[in-house]
Amino acid sequence: MAFWNRRRSIDAMIAPHDGHALKKTLSWPHLLALGVGAIVGTGILTLIGVGAGLAGPAVMISFALAGLVCACAALAYAELSTMMPAAGSAYTYSYAVLGELIAWVVGWSLILEYSLVVSAVAVGWSGYAVGFLNGMGVDLPLALTVGPHVAGGVLNLPAVAIIAVVTGLLLLGTRESATVNAILVVIKIVALIAFVAIALPAFNEANFTPFMPNGFGAPFVQTGVMAAAAIIFFAFYGFDAISTAAEETKRPERDLAIGIVGSMLICTALYLVVAAAAIGARPVASFADSPEPLALILREMGQGTAAQWIAASAVVALPTVLLAFLFGQSRIFLGMARDGLLPRRLAKVSARGVPAVVTIFTAVVVAILAGVMRLDELASLANAGTLAAFFAVGLSLVVLRVRDPNRPRVFKAPLWPVVGAITMIGCVVFFLSLQAKTQLWFLVWNVVGLVIYFAWSSRNSRLARGEEVEG
Repeated sequence: MAFWNRRRSIDAMIAPHDGHALKKTLSWPHLLALGVGAIVGTGILTLIGVGAGLAGPAVMISFALAGLVCACAALAYAELSTMMPAAGSAYTYSYAVLGELIAWVVGWSLILEYSLVVSAVAVGWSGYAVGFLNGMGVDLPLALTVGPHVAGGVLNLPAVAIIAVVTGLLLLGTRESATVNAILVVIKIVALIAFVAIALPAFNEANFTPFMPNGFGAPFVQTGVMAAAAIIFFAFYGFDAISTAAEETKRPERDLAIGIVGSMLICTALYLVVAAAAIGARPVASFADSPEPLALILREMGQGTAAQWIAASAVVALPTVLLAFLFGQSRIFLGMARDGLLPRRLAKVSARGVPAVVTIFTAVVVAILAGVMRLDELASLANAGTLAAFFAVGLSLVVLRVRDPNRPRVFKAPLWPVVGAITMIGCVVFFLSLQAKTQLWFLVWNVVGLVIYFAWSSRNSRLARGEEVEG
């Protein structure tokens, strides 16, 4: 095959291999908690305000549309991850099905996605942490709580600090960090259920009128339901972090599907209920610009104590998202380094079974981004990388079903042509609904990536050096 079209063999990929290995310590409860921990976070606790500002009460439809596309992508992920239980997620599937060049673009896009998600969530966490400390009578200097995009801001120190804490936890080991994650996920879910219970008695259907003040929107239109869905998409896609844990799962043929599909079902239902309760309790305009919209709604309802508890739960539990995505990012790097597309020394695994070098490197990069950038900019650009990865997964599902229909599949996506089509079409429409500058920066990022690929990676991959048989 040509260098750009050479593919990894699925059989060689899943066969036992020598070299750096990750420990199999995770089962389906860990994966389910990892998925819910990654999905339920900044999207519902913070970005609900951004989405409501774009779509009004019709942000409910935005949640449903984003959830539909992500549900189809989740089914595609579930099928492919159980067939190829190796670190690397969409990058790995693309390498086996679509070829090396597309795999590089997908992997490079995933690096963008995971790095910016961690940065965005750290900024969202900082907003809740500062609000919580203010409620406790502790006022941090403005210069140390926001980046330079705000007058008087220098560095978002709380965002940098929480990344450092989560990185330390990950370096302890996969099982240890997964156990802490599961505990924090329970706290987060209980807090959201409590918010719904408090907000529902104040439900006012008048807050849903006008329901769609900015219209439905369309590609290239940066307001309305579609624009909000393109941003809120950020709130759903944590489930792909589960697929990066495939190599560390005890029974990947069963547990991956449970974790991916189960976490999506739980979180979609939870999101719709929380969004309805929030809009019903207060007019959209009152919380659209808040960095802590749920806590603000409770304070405006006169529930100051409950608001403080919501802020406290966010401060405690939002790091689960950081943990999941820092975990996933290091495994993407690991997969690309093993394949020779990145320097192989990055694939070094510590005695605790953790890719320590790439974990620390990733933490430093995302801490810098979190310290100086705005939440909405981070979330929007992260979405662009995710949409590229999801499109590739949808395409890989369809191509592999056509090319190799008899290959054993432990989990089969139902109605696979529909699932693949919705995933791909939805990703294209959402991408075109992102801000023009986001699309431009995504293009710039991938141009830089292609320069690196053609200059170095295309000649140093394992397939290029003949170290592995092509598929």
